[in-house]
Amino acid sequence: MSDEPVKYVLPESDIPTHWVNLMPDLPGDPSPPLNPGTGEPAGPDDLTPIFPMGLIQQEVATDPEVEIPDEVRDVYKRWRPSPLFRARRLERALDTPAHIYYKYEGGSPAGSHKPNSAVPQAYENKKAGVRRLATETGAGQWGSALALACSLFDLDCVVYMVGASYDQKPYRRSMMETWGATVYRSPSDTTDAGKSQSSHPTGSLGIAISEAVEVAAKDPDTNYSLGSVLNHVCLHQTVIGQEAMAQMGMAGEEPDVVVGCVGGGSNFAGLSFPFIRRVLRGEAKTRFLAAEPAACPTLTRGAYRYDFGDTVGMTPLLPMYTLGHDFVPPPVHAGGLRYHGDAPMLCGLVKAGLIEARAYAQNPAFEAAVNFARNEGIVPGPEPAHAIRAAVDEALAAREAGEERVVLIGLSGHGHFDMSAYDDYLAGRLEDIEFSEADMEAALARLPEAPAIA
Repeated sequence: MSDEPVKYVLPESDIPTHWVNLMPDLPGDPSPPLNPGTGEPAGPDDLTPIFPMGLIQQEVATDPEVEIPDEVRDVYKRWRPSPLFRARRLERALDTPAHIYYKYEGGSPAGSHKPNSAVPQAYENKKAGVRRLATETGAGQWGSALALACSLFDLDCVVYMVGASYDQKPYRRSMMETWGATVYRSPSDTTDAGKSQSSHPTGSLGIAISEAVEVAAKDPDTNYSLGSVLNHVCLHQTVIGQEAMAQMGMAGEEPDVVVGCVGGGSNFAGLSFPFIRRVLRGEAKTRFLAAEPAACPTLTRGAYRYDFGDTVGMTPLLPMYTLGHDFVPPPVHAGGLRYHGDAPMLCGLVKAGLIEARAYAQNPAFEAAVNFARNEGIVPGPEPAHAIRAAVDEALAAREAGEERVVLIGLSGHGHFDMSAYDDYLAGRLEDIEFSEADMEAALARLPEAPAIA
């Protein structure tokens, strides 16, 4: 066994001082979000009812870097910088010449990358005098992170948890409630949006978003907070990629391919955007690979159109790959990836050919996750299991080609609250649920009237 290091750790002083804003480097002229009532580009006035001005300024920022407040960096010190590992045992198990690295975000108190954005969102709302935050959560990772952040900044928190995950992951709900949050199974009977979707008992992120936005819109003391998709969330997550870049330098290697899972896009954006900026500036030739669930294949099967970010139609229209805002994905275990759309910045990069997307069924993803756990010791969440599957395929392709290849994985969180999914896989009960082309076509037929995207 090699005596070369397998873990690369940065000192606390190397926590990034700024977030990376990819917006000024994007190719072409990015399509703006639209006000659904007027059809005009949505501006700050469209967001002020549910967001504080500090976050709105980050959402529309045009500077290449945005300073991280000291108060946020102080909280980041509880788990950042996160470690980078070289997966030597997995490499040997695959008999591959590829070098596999993974950036592990599971050491945060909530067990994932999500607090990287929850903390600055709670901070900006507290600074603006807001008393309560309302949000949605798919697998429970984002709800856990926001519950944590609200407890640290003395804010109330209400979480609408997608019904399928509420049933599958009861201890995620317990974690949120331990941090003081109120958790509702979505669709619920506490909102008009939830009542209107009672025919979809498994729920979806789109439905849960509608419920949380409704609560925020009706209460002047409550703002809305979300864990993915919008620019400011992707911005906050870029601490991951900046640290990974420095750690790859410590390892003396440059990634040939950066791999992450994609539901709304925050984890993938956080790892990849600092690397993508180098490619856009002609400083590197890295490939980027986004892994998504075959049951909800937004990037690989969706239409590139303007659509609502939620099911009921309360948000601005976003330019993105979409399966249709009222498409309800089947209840796969990777609840955090069950979203009908994706981050507009990410979608634009897919459209431009800078990011490749692949879709994986549940069983191949969990096969790779179990192999990873038995070699590296970490039990991955169902969401990053898809990224691990894609990375394993890259490593096997390198073996077949007889070439070295450096693969960097975003391991966005652990699977300690997802053991029912592993139970199903190990017992042979896990189903590879089919994607419904007919349901997507029906949902796409109901898209709102909006200009075509170039």
